[in-house]
Amino acid sequence: MSIRKAVIPVAGYGTRFLPFTKSTPKEMLPIVDKPVIQYVVEEAVSAGIEEIILITGYTKRAIEDYFDYTAELDNHLERHGKVKDREMIRAISDMARFTYIRQKEMKGNGHALLQAKSAIGNDPFLVLWADEVYRGKPGLVQQLIEAYNEVQSPVIHVRECTAPGDGDKFGYIDIAETVSDTLFKINTLVEKPGENRSSNYASLGGYVLTPEIFPILEQQAPGHGGEVVTADAINTLAQRRPVYAKLCTGLEYYDCGSKLGYLEATVRIALDRPDIGAEFSKILKSIVSSH
Repeated sequence: MSIRKAVIPVAGYGTRFLPFTKSTPKEMLPIVDKPVIQYVVEEAVSAGIEEIILITGYTKRAIEDYFDYTAELDNHLERHGKVKDREMIRAISDMARFTYIRQKEMKGNGHALLQAKSAIGNDPFLVLWADEVYRGKPGLVQQLIEAYNEVQSPVIHVRECTAPGDGDKFGYIDIAETVSDTLFKINTLVEKPGENRSSNYASLGGYVLTPEIFPILEQQAPGHGGEVVTADAINTLAQRRPVYAKLCTGLEYYDCGSKLGYLEATVRIALDRPDIGAEFSKILKSIVSSH
């Protein structure tokens, strides 16, 4: 069965970017001239995703407005002969079917995911995080979908993380079986194991899940931080059926939920832009030489 739906939770408070996120969603932080969330959506659409299910909160109206038509702006651009600009902003709304579901209480990413149950139905689906940007070909989503098609079971994305302190930042997989150099059957996903991690593969970037996850989430007791955590539900699922981890290769990763990760993404993507990259490079060199 092909994967056509993606769930993206966007209801969080974004406290790492206060005070900016006091009034503006962190997902709307611009990388040059596009918000972070557009990069995430474009990655999904490029791999064949047709419906984007955004789990929102009461402070996230700007995201809904961004992916909607804007009649006043459309008319303004048309009157002034800015046809390409009009086509560009219309294409943002047309690139997928967008569904918005409110998470009325912030009870964790597992609780957010559970809100999508009725929209998912019986289909396998993708879960992505709105502050993680990946660049490369084949892309993250394409590699995850190909892995799911191979094993016909849930797949989580992992990256090799070995830097000092990484064990206290991420969840790491415990490997039950090595299928290939980049595909592993897992026993469990251990949240922030510190130096006791049983592998160097950390869970980042998203999942391909099946609807079997929803009854588990409905019964899931609060875990880390008193929240319903998707990783806990995945561990329960792994006791009932095979769950795999995919080491996606050839990708640049930017954690745009952190200040330094966001700044790195902005600089690298700007440098790659044919319209501003060369001039921006000169500016950077000038700044660096003056420091």
